[in-house]
Amino acid sequence: MKNILSGIRVLDFTRVLSGPYATRVLADFGAEVIKVQSKKIEGTGPDAGGYFDTWNRNKRSITLNMSHSEAKKIALSLVAICDVVIENFSPRVMSNWGMDFPKLKKVRPDIIMLSMSGMGQKGPWKDHVAFGPTVQSLGGLTYLSSFEKDAPLGPGYALADHISGLYGTFAVLAALENRDRTGQGSYIDLSQYEVVAGMIGPALMDVLANGKEAIPQGNQADYEMAAPHGCYQCLGDDRWCVIGVFNETEWHALIKVMGDPGWAYEKRFSTLIARKTHFKPLDEKLNLWTLKHDAQKLVELLQEAGIQAGVVQNAKDLANDPHLLDQNYFIQTQHPLLGKTISDRSPIRFMQNSSTDPYSDVDLKSSPLLGEANKYVYMDLLGLTETEYKSYIQKGIIA
Repeated sequence: MKNILSGIRVLDFTRVLSGPYATRVLADFGAEVIKVQSKKIEGTGPDAGGYFDTWNRNKRSITLNMSHSEAKKIALSLVAICDVVIENFSPRVMSNWGMDFPKLKKVRPDIIMLSMSGMGQKGPWKDHVAFGPTVQSLGGLTYLSSFEKDAPLGPGYALADHISGLYGTFAVLAALENRDRTGQGSYIDLSQYEVVAGMIGPALMDVLANGKEAIPQGNQADYEMAAPHGCYQCLGDDRWCVIGVFNETEWHALIKVMGDPGWAYEKRFSTLIARKTHFKPLDEKLNLWTLKHDAQKLVELLQEAGIQAGVVQNAKDLANDPHLLDQNYFIQTQHPLLGKTISDRSPIRFMQNSSTDPYSDVDLKSSPLLGEANKYVYMDLLGLTETEYKSYIQKGIIA
């Protein structure tokens, strides 16, 4: 069942994270992804880099110097044998190569093309290049995921790239289903900026419908009626836990776990609404208590008492997480230069029935070396002769 996309071939012009993540998801489920790289282009990613390996597993790599006029003809020949073309350049790049959607349709009428640019293919900002943190700021996410109005923090990683990659994947799957039904191809214009703007939908609706100013809530979101409700420092270096108390039963259970401190009976903490109003002094009191305890042991005590709590896990914690280990979440791959590597398994599993082991047939491969699939793609798939193939190498086209 893992090969549900078997028979689908993807021509991958993506780089960095958002695009490679989209094509990685497709490759994980059986699509043949041909990644177009070039020694001439800085930033295609070193073969032996962990970052490149993470986002480009299960793919084939070819080299093609698109600055050469004959390379563009080869690229169009590749389009003719592919189902999907995915790129995440700024809008000018593919059109400059003579590979915009109208040109691709002439080569293959039912082709599906996904363009994942920062700002979309039209509009005054269309030529702006962007990375995840850029559009997170422009899209309001950096501001809203902070604690104070004057101290924007934002996510600590490029969340926008991951979300855009998933949007792109689902869009391609929808286009493939549409092609199965109608025989028609599709052009998908995905704006990463608009993806982020869509992530703050409730805040936008509050402004547009109610005229209410959108203010960063930290851990005290208006829609969560809970107090305490936050992230608290624990014993040790950079150890934290999260705690959420949603009713009086849980509050009194927390008081008991804390050893019945006198401050917990102050009037300002006597009801859920009062605690919500005075969440700052409540957090200060609670944090003084959590600082004295090991995060894992404390969370276990709280959960046993019926209180919602969890450890803020770092990479080491995740690598040893009993649930993830039980689910076979981590898989080993063998890279020709990096050696044995550990990778994350897709959380999406397909089972024909409840007795099927969804993990037994998974066979993930490490990222490819630069150009390792050149002969397979150019000679086996495109039908170049040995002489033609070597000629293209000598001319610096396959490079």
